[in-house]
Amino acid sequence: MENPHAERQAVLLERILKSTSNCTETILELNHYMESILRENSKVKTAADLATKYRRNVQYNLEATKGDRSADTTAGQ
Repeated sequence: MENPHAERQAVLLERILKSTSNCTETILELNHYMESILRENSKVKTAADLATKYRRNVQYNLEATKGDRSADTTAGQ
């Protein structure tokens, strides 16, 4: 006669292993998607950095132009 406790333990162990396997597969899939998102975000970050540098350059040039104009108007008076 077999031990019912051992049978129950074997069934539970099998369920745990199956759940663990499913969890591992899901985590691997999630990692794949995360890597893809990070690759795409790097492109967005590059574009954002370029836009920020452009804005700073425009701001600098506007301020430099204002300084030149005010010097020109005071010199012309």
